[in-house]
Order: sequence, then structure tokens, then C-alpha cells
Amino acid sequence: MTKTILKTIAVLTLVFNIHTGAPAQVLEDTATAGLVKSGVDYIYNFQFENARKIYYRLKQLYPEHPIPYLFRGMITFWENYPLLADSPSRGSFESDMYTTIKLCENGYKPEYEAEFLMANLAARGMLLLFYADNDINKEVIPMATSSYKYVRRAFDFKETYNDFYFITGLYSYYREAYPEAHPIYKTVAFLFPGGNRTEGLRELNLAARYSIFLKAESYSFLSGIYISFENDFKQASSYSSTLHYLYPENPLYITTYIKNLLLIKEYDEAERMITQARKIRQNDYLKVQLTILNGILYEKKYKNLRTARTYYKSGVEKAARYSDYANEYLAYAFFGLSRISEAEKDTQNARLYRRQALENTAYANVNFD
Repeated sequence: MTKTILKTIAVLTLVFNIHTGAPAQVLEDTATAGLVKSGVDYIYNFQFENARKIYYRLKQLYPEHPIPYLFRGMITFWENYPLLADSPSRGSFESDMYTTIKLCENGYKPEYEAEFLMANLAARGMLLLFYADNDINKEVIPMATSSYKYVRRAFDFKETYNDFYFITGLYSYYREAYPEAHPIYKTVAFLFPGGNRTEGLRELNLAARYSIFLKAESYSFLSGIYISFENDFKQASSYSSTLHYLYPENPLYITTYIKNLLLIKEYDEAERMITQARKIRQNDYLKVQLTILNGILYEKKYKNLRTARTYYKSGVEKAARYSDYANEYLAYAFFGLSRISEAEKDTQNARLYRRQALENTAYANVNFD
């Protein structure tokens, strides 16, 4: 089970519970449904004080329902992103997610299945993402194993609700694309029903165009797929630009957009966006990303290898505390340092940095060479 596959489960977020159309406690209240939608938009756009106000209202309306616990856990996860294993917020995050799971499974009723199924999957997915990104393997396997039956059950709703195309599209695409890109997983893949890359992309695009609550996740995954698997950086940039437009205060989405711009050599726009990114909510992880993206900009646009090297080395140093979270950007920095060493005829360091880059990336084609 890889982190990419785990993320296909992790993004089954709270909002999905509101649009199923099935009878359920929260769904019966259309005002509450609108409240939750607004709250999730606040979370994605990093407006956490507004999101907390909505959490308190949800808790007042439905004190023993799983959704308020899931909502609060989402706030904790994104407000502290990247949520590390030693974070003081880890305990409250895990507590809210496990409480959500317990309430879903203990309170199951057939007429509420859609709502409770998706809340259960959302909590499990968020936990899987946290454990995988922090390399807490002893928690990943049992959680993934016990979650699979709930994922399969979600397929039964595919033809009824547009948002479910997100789940089915991800499964269909990754079931075929991931083993092709990483043959070591082909044996494991045979244990699961087959998929279809073309159909998966079609369904993901349907989710991006027509789903009400999963637009952000659909656009995010489409951008990643077209970068890492399809090698179509131009198409990827169309998805990441839309994502940034929808949630301009989200630092993860702005750095994804900047990365896409650099891949298609739109250096002036990338530089403008780097400047803009400095004006939004900052944390040290965002600074690591921007430092390394600046290195790429100075290397590629300005041909200033000395300044680029300074940015790359600074980014590598700052990324140390983020462990596996920073692997993608560490790889970009090492690829850049390798190119600079090669340009300076330093063959030994060029090879060393190249090896370090390959150790940190699962997608060697995304290297800015």
C-alpha cells in the first residue's frame, strides 16, 4: 500500500456526506447541509476561525453525531499541516477520527448508510494519510485492511451521485496506472478488481465538473496524475490554476500551481505567483517549498547557478524536520544541485546529488531537466 493509493481514500472528506441525497440525520436539515458546505470551504481556504464557528454550531445541533467530530479533526489536520508525529495536536486529531469511526459503526442504520459510510471512510482516510506520511507503518496496514470493505461498498452508489465518480475514477485509474509505473506492485494489483485508465480519467473529470463538494480534490488529483503519470504538464497546469482560483489562500494549492508553471516554463508567471505566495498564511513547510521553487526559477529563468545553489541547499537544510513530507521537494532540490554540478564539470557531486534525488522521488520524470 503506497502513499499515493492511501490518498485516494484519504480525500473522502466530510463534505461528501452532505450530497448523497440519502435519508440521514444531518441531510434532513438543508440549512445544516449549507452550513457544512460553507465550513468545508473555509477549511480548504485556510480560514480556520470561521470554520471553528461552524463547528461549534454543528456540535450544538448534533452533539452525538459523527460529523462534528470529523469536522473538528479536519480543522486540526489542515491548520497544523503538515501534521507531524510529534505534533502536540496529534492526540486531539486521532481522538476525533477514532470517535467518528466508533459512532459510525455503533450507530449504523440501513436508512443512514450513505452518511455514516462516508463519515467512516473519511475518518479512516485521514488517519491513513497521517500515518503514511509520517511513516508510522504499524498503524497503516491494519487500518488499510479494515477499510477496504467500506471502499468497495461505496461503489454501489456510483450511478446515483456525481460525487461518487471521484472514488470510482481514482480506483479505475490507479489500479492500472500505478502498477505500470511501478512494476514491483503488479503482483499485489492482481489481488484487486481491474480498472481502466481512460474511464478513470473520464470519471474524475465528471467529478471535477459536476460534483458540488469534491471539486477541489478532483482537480488536485487530476493535476497530480497529469504530472506524474501522463507527462502532460500543460494539461496539469489547467487543473492546478483552477484549484488556486477556487482556494487562493491555500498554500498547498498555490505551490502546486507554481510547480506546474515552472514545468511548462512559464517563468514570469511563476515568479509573480511566488511573490503572491509570500502574502498568504505562512508556515515553515510553505517556506521550504518556496525556497526550492525559487531555486528552480533562478536556475532556469536567470541562469544564475550560484543563487540557485544557495536556494537549493537552504531548502534541503530546512526540509530535514519534515521527513517524508518533504521528499518531493527534496528531490527537486537534489536534481537541481546535480544539474549545477554537472554544468561545473563536477562529475562526482553530479552523480551523488542525482542518486539522492532518485532516492526521494517516486517519479523520476518530474525533475525539471
